[in-house]
Amino acid sequence: MRILVLGSGAREHAIITALLAERAGHVITAAPGNAGIAADVETVSLDPTNGALVAEYAIENDVELVVVGPEAPLIAGVADPVRTRGIAVFGPSKAAAQLEGSKAFAKRIMSEAGVPTGRPVYAGTVDEAVAAIDELGAPYVVKADGLAAGKGVLVTEDRQAAIDHATYWLQHGHVVVEEFLDGEEVSLFFLSDGHDVRALSPAQDYKRLADGDVGPNTGGMGAYSPLPWLAERWASERAFVDEVTDLVALPTVRRLEHEGTPFVGLLYCGLIVTEQGVRVIEFNARFGDPETQVVLPRLATPLSSLMLAAATGQLAAAPEPSFRPDAAVTVVLASEGYPENPKTGRVITGIDAANARDGVSVAHAATGVLDGDLVATGGRVLSVVATGSTFAEARDRAYAGVADISLDGAQFRTDIAAKVVR
Repeated sequence: MRILVLGSGAREHAIITALLAERAGHVITAAPGNAGIAADVETVSLDPTNGALVAEYAIENDVELVVVGPEAPLIAGVADPVRTRGIAVFGPSKAAAQLEGSKAFAKRIMSEAGVPTGRPVYAGTVDEAVAAIDELGAPYVVKADGLAAGKGVLVTEDRQAAIDHATYWLQHGHVVVEEFLDGEEVSLFFLSDGHDVRALSPAQDYKRLADGDVGPNTGGMGAYSPLPWLAERWASERAFVDEVTDLVALPTVRRLEHEGTPFVGLLYCGLIVTEQGVRVIEFNARFGDPETQVVLPRLATPLSSLMLAAATGQLAAAPEPSFRPDAAVTVVLASEGYPENPKTGRVITGIDAANARDGVSVAHAATGVLDGDLVATGGRVLSVVATGSTFAEARDRAYAGVADISLDGAQFRTDIAAKVVR
């Protein structure tokens, strides 16, 4: 199949790696890609948010499936003109992508679909935000209504910090002050064709910058899959997935279908397991990063067949995805100064040594080539991914790979998946 993958991060590199692992002779192009992706497949300088341009490229190059990786192109509506031209697209329309693009839209859909979530209070002014903060109490949860590159959510015991966060994001639109939910977080991906869904394996990511879940929120500093501790409350991972399917994913997808905005693509369910049961923290309209880096290496079912079935309305006939029993761990290497002020342009070495290790692969997130050197071009630079027969083995391999890599000032957490090893 001729496949065009839009995006330039570690998520897109992980998707491409999974497609290449099928050894099915796919012809894969990435737009715009990064230095690591360019070493694996052809890359083209194409604006992934320009739907008309993407559609023209896909037609001229006989592309059979377009996979939209990041949120920005989806919110911009890149899938619409491509789909209108008769090309299969794995990614929701602009209207359906508001499930990620607007917290208020997502909360309305959840309310009307009967999906359990934290109580929201919407604020358009500082006075309204302060009133909501005081009404719901600490810990305070304040979220930007729109896209915020992983920086729009604050959870804090500090009332003034909550007010300051709301004040900042109110410059860009509304904010949502939300009931605090206590428990373990879970990321669960669902492929959707607008009516049916198929679930992938759960993962857990680490949003805070530093060990022990301290420091600012980031786009994600690491992840692991599967989640053995789910067995403490459910008979099996499958039982947990089935419950979330019935309680969250299907009602949401069917509600969007009812409203005439079918969701076709990847529904990311950000969940929290509370004493009262599973609750939704957020929805995203695409694969999560870095969770994708640990879910896809365990996927035994060909990813291409699943995405094509979703894009063409054929998921009902598709098998339930199956997964290898391996454990997977990924550790993110970030630039000095991330997330506030990442230092770019610094040389990276040692990736070949990391990739040469058993069970280790490095997904590039923000890399480029300058004067013949591989350099960091953004905040989250690399994801070092490892699999193993146990979490201890996978974790040891991942950190051995991290140790191989040199990036001046690099930041990474040292506690990724430590709790499941213990």
